Amino acid sequence: MKKVIVLLFGLAAMWVGNGYAQQAVTDRDYEELTDSREVRMEEWEKCGDNVAVSWGSTDVRYEKKNVPSGIKPVSVWRETAWKGERVNGVALLWTKQACGKVTAAASDLKSSGGDVIPASAVRLGFVRYVMTDELNKDKRGTCGYRPDHTLFDSSVVADVIDLNATQVLNARETRPLWVTVQVPQGVKAGVYRGQIRFTAPDRKIEPLAIELKVLNRELPAPKDWAFRLDLWQNPYAVARYHQVPVWSKEHFDAMRPVMELLANAGQKIITASIMHKPWGGQTEDYFESMVMRIKTLDGRWVYDYAVFDKWIEFMMSVGINQQINCYTMIPWDLSFQYFDQATNSLQMVKAGVGTPEYVDYWQPFLIDFARHLKTKGWFDITMIAMDERPEEAMRKAIRIIREADPAYKIALAGNYHGEIEADIDDYCVASGKFFPENVLQERRKKGMVSTYYTCCSESYPNTFTFSPPAEAAWLGWYAAAKDFDGYLRWAYNSWTVDPLRDSRFRAFGGGDCYLAYPGGRSSIRMERLTEGIQAYEKVRILKEKYTKEKNAYKLKMLNDLLKDFEISKLASEPAGNMVNKAKAALNKL
Repeated sequence: MKKVIVLLFGLAAMWVGNGYAQQAVTDRDYEELTDSREVRMEEWEKCGDNVAVSWGSTDVRYEKKNVPSGIKPVSVWRETAWKGERVNGVALLWTKQACGKVTAAASDLKSSGGDVIPASAVRLGFVRYVMTDELNKDKRGTCGYRPDHTLFDSSVVADVIDLNATQVLNARETRPLWVTVQVPQGVKAGVYRGQIRFTAPDRKIEPLAIELKVLNRELPAPKDWAFRLDLWQNPYAVARYHQVPVWSKEHFDAMRPVMELLANAGQKIITASIMHKPWGGQTEDYFESMVMRIKTLDGRWVYDYAVFDKWIEFMMSVGINQQINCYTMIPWDLSFQYFDQATNSLQMVKAGVGTPEYVDYWQPFLIDFARHLKTKGWFDITMIAMDERPEEAMRKAIRIIREADPAYKIALAGNYHGEIEADIDDYCVASGKFFPENVLQERRKKGMVSTYYTCCSESYPNTFTFSPPAEAAWLGWYAAAKDFDGYLRWAYNSWTVDPLRDSRFRAFGGGDCYLAYPGGRSSIRMERLTEGIQAYEKVRILKEKYTKEKNAYKLKMLNDLLKDFEISKLASEPAGNMVNKAKAALNKL
C-alpha cells in the first residue's frame, strides 16, 4: 500500500507543473517590462547633472520614467512610532544622466542620551516596477476573464520591494527606496537620529536624514497580535515558479522566506487543501489534495496524511500556528477525487451536497480525520472551511460534520446567514456587510471569530497593484472602526506566470492573486497592510487601557478618530488622507 501511495503523490507532483510554460527563474536579477507611460521630457531638461534625492510619500506610486510630480525636496524623514512598531518611509532618487549601480546603507539611529537603534533594525530595499492594468470599464471591481490585455490600461507601477539595497540607475529614471525601521521593543523612549547614505561610481549623492520619535508605548510581537490575519497560501505556486518537485526539500526551502514574511505580518491561519481543485483550478497553479484518499478492493476507505502533516508542521515552524483552515467540503463543481484499487486508477465522484454518494465520500473521511488531528494535537485549532456557498448547502454540510464529530469547528467566508451563524466558529463576511451588533458581541463572548474580506469584486478599498497604497493600510483601520476581529484575502501568493514582472492575470485585476513576491520579497501593498494591522493593535491596546481606567474622555477621542472609516467616503476622499489624519491623532493619545 505504501508503494502505491508514494507513486500517487509522485503523480500529483507532476500534475502541478503539467501544462505550464516554465519560466527561467530570474530570482536575483531581472529586467523590468517596458514602461509605456509618456515621458515628460521638459521636466527632465530642468534637472541638473547630479542624482537628485528626497524623501517621498508612501501613499504615492512614483512613475518610473518621469520626475516625481510636484515634489519639493525633503531631506529629513520625521516619524513617530511605538516601541516594537515597524514604520515605513520612501526615499526617492532620480537622475537625468545614467548613474550605474547605487548602493544605500543605513547608519545607527542615536538619541541625545546615547541610546541606539542599530542599523540592523533598518531594512532597505529598492522598489521595482511591475506591470499592472486597471478596474473593469464599469469601475465595478475586476472580476471576470480578460483575455485581451489591450482592452485595459497596462503600465508599470512601483510595488516590488527588492531584497537588496543596490540598484542600477538609468538615464531619466526615478527609483524609490523603501525604508523600514523595526523599533526594538526594549528601546528607551526618545528622539533617534540617523542617515541613509548612498554610494555610486564617480557620483556624489547627498545623504538623507531620519528623525524618529519613539513614544513610551509598546506594541507586542506579531505572533501576539490579536488581529486575525488570514491570507490564503498557495504552496503549489512556489514549486512551479522555482521549478522544484512539490514537497521536496528544495520546495520547502523556497517557501520558507515567503511564509516567514507572512508570519511577520501577524498571520494566524494555515491554508490547507483537503480535496483536489477546491476552487476549480482558477489560479495559475491549482490546489491539490494534501490528503490521499484510497478506496480498497473490499470497499473500505484508507487515508494518507503524509503531505498534510508535512505542510502543517512546516508552517508551524515559521510561526503560523494558531489555526488550520481545511478547504473545502463544498467545491465549485461538486466533483471529488480518489484512487480506486479495483480499477488501479484515479476516479471522480460527482455528487450534490447531502446525497448518499456525498455522505459516503465525506463522512468516513471526517471521522478518520478527527482521529488523526487528535493524535497530532491539532483538532482544537482545525476548521472545516468553506467559502461563498449557499445557505442550504452549508446547512447540509454542517449536519454531516456534526455527525462525524460534534466538536469539529467550522469556518465560512461568504454571505451572512443568521440561521447557521451559531455553527460557524470563524465567520468572514464581504466588505460592506456586517454582523448584527448583538450577534457580534455574543460571538466575541463565546470566543468565536468575526472578520471581513475583500476580493476582485471591490473597486475600493483593495490591494490591486494599481490601488492607492494607503488603501491597504485603510483595511486595518476599517476593521478597528467596525469592530471586526480581522481581515481575509483569498490569495497571498497565487503567482502569475511571471510575477516579478507582470501582475496581470487572465481572470482578475493586476495583483489580485498575490501580495508577496518570490524569494521573500515584500510589496508596498503588504507593508501598508501590515501598517494598518499595527494601527488596529494600537487602537485595541488603548481601548483596553482607557476602559480599565474608566477614561471616558480618551475613549471618546479614540472612537471619534475612527468615524471617518466608511467605505462610501473613499469615493470622495483619498484613503491616504484618512489614514494619515487618524495616525497622527492616535499617536497623540
